[in-house]
Amino acid sequence: MADATQTLQRTPLHAEHLRLNAKMVPFAGYEMPVQYPSGITAEHNAVRSAAGLFDVSHMGEFEVRGRRALDFVQHITTNDASRLAVGQAQYSTMVNEQGMVIDDLLVYRFPGHYMLVVNGANRHKDWDWARRWAAEIGAELEDRTDDIALLALQGPKAPEILARLTETDLDAIRYYHFEEGLVDRVPAIISRTGYTGEDGFELYVPAAQAAALWRKLLETGAADGLIATGLGSRDSLRLEMGMALYGNDLDDGHTPLEGGLGWVTKLDKGDFVGREALARQKEAGVKRRLVGFRLKERGFPRPHYTVTFNGQTVGEVTSGTLSPTLGEGIGMAYVPPEAAKPGTEIGIVIRDRAVPAEVVKPPFHTKGTVKR
Repeated sequence: MADATQTLQRTPLHAEHLRLNAKMVPFAGYEMPVQYPSGITAEHNAVRSAAGLFDVSHMGEFEVRGRRALDFVQHITTNDASRLAVGQAQYSTMVNEQGMVIDDLLVYRFPGHYMLVVNGANRHKDWDWARRWAAEIGAELEDRTDDIALLALQGPKAPEILARLTETDLDAIRYYHFEEGLVDRVPAIISRTGYTGEDGFELYVPAAQAAALWRKLLETGAADGLIATGLGSRDSLRLEMGMALYGNDLDDGHTPLEGGLGWVTKLDKGDFVGREALARQKEAGVKRRLVGFRLKERGFPRPHYTVTFNGQTVGEVTSGTLSPTLGEGIGMAYVPPEAAKPGTEIGIVIRDRAVPAEVVKPPFHTKGTVKR
């Protein structure tokens, strides 16, 4: 959360949130809707059963161009961007020279350029980091964040709702792929990505046209159960899928190997920032791992609650909630390797008592409609 005393930015949809009587809170330097009058649980359930519409325009978008654009992306991200086809997106991380996570991000490949989508809270830090390496490598970099609004239409009914407003063949867009087209005559990057575990799309559109499209989407999907959804339900939805949140589960005090992101850390792709440190850690073995856990008793695990193993304090909860879908306490935490195996019992200290919990492999919710 941002400091409430600072001057907060507003997304192009700010007036729409006020019109819908959203509860606004400081987040990532912006004034953002945490929930609408329907409430977080109702919004969560709408995404699981029908559809929800999120404003995620606080995310940052950097365009990378020039002859050495791929060299630049390869150098500052851990995944292998050379494997991307035009029209494909990739989840990745940026790390510093010590291998610690600066941010997690999406990399999009277009015919003539790449786009990096970074977390809003890290936009300025990421921009300074990226500019440093762009100057050294010789890539052209542009911050497009203020020009672009990002709407996320998520849920099992999202495809049929969106199909009414576009002639783009949505069935042809596979998971983590995208097309450029028109949505209600608004130019859009239509990306089959999201943060909820349900099918759906993220729409990158011109900021000036975002409000009208937001209203049109809500109107078009109203009969299907589409409602506006805020940051509160976005967090509970992503946690049910075991998706890490930067600032909670990932940060510059942990490496992607510790955070369970070895699958986006391609040490064999060639040199990149932090590779040597990560190679050394992989060789030596990590001393802590991010794991999921499920409480064995009723309880609400919250961030920073103490985690125990064999009666000893071994860490703290990084993310936790009472799952609206499952009706049980779930969360994530860093624990030593000997406590990281699924089925291991750990304790989550709630009101001075270590409530028993079981280490599980995410996702917690396994019936999502996302098309992988």
